[in-house]
Amino acid sequence: MNNVRIGIIGIGTMGSAHAKYLYESEVKGAELTAVLEVQEEKINWVKENLQEVEIFTDENSFFKSDQIDAVLIATPHYDHPRLAVKAFEYGKHVLCEKPAGVYSKQVREMNEAAESNDLVFSMMYNQRTNPLYQKLRDLIQSGELGEIKRINWIITNWYRSQSYYDSGGWRATWEGEGGGVLINQCPHQLDLWQWLTGMMPSRIRAFCYFGKHRNIEVEDDVTAFAEYDNGATGVFITTTGEAPGTNRLEIAGDRGKIVVEDGKLTFWRLRMPEPEFNKEYKGGFGSPECWKCDIPIDGVETGHKGITQNFVDAILTGSPLLAPGTEGINGLLLSNAMQLSTWKDDWVSFPLAEDEYYEQLQEKINTSTAKKETKSITLNVHGSH
Repeated sequence: MNNVRIGIIGIGTMGSAHAKYLYESEVKGAELTAVLEVQEEKINWVKENLQEVEIFTDENSFFKSDQIDAVLIATPHYDHPRLAVKAFEYGKHVLCEKPAGVYSKQVREMNEAAESNDLVFSMMYNQRTNPLYQKLRDLIQSGELGEIKRINWIITNWYRSQSYYDSGGWRATWEGEGGGVLINQCPHQLDLWQWLTGMMPSRIRAFCYFGKHRNIEVEDDVTAFAEYDNGATGVFITTTGEAPGTNRLEIAGDRGKIVVEDGKLTFWRLRMPEPEFNKEYKGGFGSPECWKCDIPIDGVETGHKGITQNFVDAILTGSPLLAPGTEGINGLLLSNAMQLSTWKDDWVSFPLAEDEYYEQLQEKINTSTAKKETKSITLNVHGSH
């Protein structure tokens, strides 16, 4: 195989963005050959902008096509698992938009199908291409920061107006999305939280506020507290209703503290690890000598195109995946746990009680009063993730 022929499922806000760079041959070794779409206005957009790309309106015909080697799934969240499993059954590799699904049980099924059919499965966790986060991960996992003590992430720059939520009838509903800021905007941060540190919490206590800032039924304001087996703690704060917002990640370890903010990584490095200083120092109010280090970041964030290139390279040459599907479940476990903790008004431990979460979610869907409108507006995603 010289080229990977890709079919996109869903030409909405994200699907159309992926289609443009694939159509313009910005991913080496990839060719956009088909799209699957049922909405007339989006089909018309494809006809106008993606000449010679085959348009399918029938799902079975799309998957049976011998002009497709891989699919890129860019539909609303609930459809991701079903479409991925079907693609694997038809022998197609899968690149899936985030999140992999709405509840973790779905993602296990996706990975089982990929493995049993020996196919490539990748997630669109494009923030993993950011050299800043790659450097931070290296500093943590190489031991430069020492054992982690505390993780604080304030990510409140996901501002969304009511018009955003009104752009699609599926948005911000239990039936359409299965959640709000945790399931739509924050999958990137929840993925990075565990990817950077290599740690999952032992338990979480969260406070989600539903429709606090907007006329929606799902969470738009969240504060969560996590505990880890090694004694570390973490705080995660997010909202879509605050302007101006903040994106500040602070990780403290035995050997200092790293802060990521405004596109910069700063390392306050201790000359002596804090436990050693504490053991030896007898002077009362002193503290370890500390050096402020501005860490140079090399490289350019390649984003969505970078993940797609990595996916194509994995198919063609066996290159390791930067965001394998097997890791798509971790961030989802965190968001599921935060919602479940709020619903139960209690701590939630890991491994997550997946059946309990699913039952609670179904109850939310069944008692929903959200209007199920079918209108959909394609938005410009420039500047978003």
